[in-house]
Amino acid sequence: METTAHNRTLGRSGIEVSALGFGCWAIGGEWQSPDGQPLGWGKVDDEESVRAIQRALDLGVTFFDTADAYGTGHSERLLGRALGKHRTDVVIATKWGNVFNERTRTREGQDDSPEHLRRALTASLRRLNTDHIDLYQLHISDADPERAAQLRDVCEELVHEGQIRAYAWSTDDPARAAVFAQGPHCAAVQHRLNILQDAPELLALCAESDLASINRSPLAMGLLTGKHTAGRALDTADIRNAPPAWLPGFIPNTGADPAWLQRVDALRSILTSDGRTLAQGALAWIWARSPRTIPIPGFRTVVQAEENAGALAKGPLTAGQMADVERILGR
Repeated sequence: METTAHNRTLGRSGIEVSALGFGCWAIGGEWQSPDGQPLGWGKVDDEESVRAIQRALDLGVTFFDTADAYGTGHSERLLGRALGKHRTDVVIATKWGNVFNERTRTREGQDDSPEHLRRALTASLRRLNTDHIDLYQLHISDADPERAAQLRDVCEELVHEGQIRAYAWSTDDPARAAVFAQGPHCAAVQHRLNILQDAPELLALCAESDLASINRSPLAMGLLTGKHTAGRALDTADIRNAPPAWLPGFIPNTGADPAWLQRVDALRSILTSDGRTLAQGALAWIWARSPRTIPIPGFRTVVQAEENAGALAKGPLTAGQMADVERILGR
């Protein structure tokens, strides 16, 4: 697998991407669960989002990860619009598995049927204004493994039809990820990875199966940006203000968990060494963790896009810095 400071390969697919991807969840704007719980990151400025994507392109970012459910279709539409004539210069990853109502911006449930897979792909192609998806990902993290094996086989059909180039599963379960890994055109696993939440079993699977490790929550949902302080509540339309069980590090209606902020503070001097910002140091840890990692931090502004992309030039942490991190965290 070829890797350089600025580029990585999506596993055995041979598809080359920038070592940093951009995650497009936040730019989807506000959307909700059936009971009214926020699933987005609050209000967004679409024009600023478009400028941020285009700035990322200028700075060498060629990998963009979205999902049909983000903003109930809005993130895909925005990404397609922002990329425009640059579609051939980038690699697009999106996801399927959720059912939603675009009019009410509500996620209504999940559908793990092969029929829904094909329907969802057709809709994503239309919203993204493209004739193929480079990496298509199952977005039901706890899907039944036998059912997932069927979906993997449908993905193989879609590769042969030219509608997708490769596929992956977005899951934190190594056993489930291994089911998709058996498919010849499976190229990656998307999973949570950041300096506070390591994932050794999934990284081992990626190494064994020649898969890329696409890393969501690389900045721990913003805790590793240095912008959160204890007791500062978030927007009521922000998922972190009413965090679901899978989202640790935040306290309902309160903001960041002080215990998590203490761990960030303990790591600050290492992560901000060599002229990095805190966020850039957190990304540098991920690159040093494995040559297969591709972090996909979220963004909402041009400034955030520039800061994240700026991490590329500084590269990974050193072996000594990595050892210091483990010592501080007591791992």
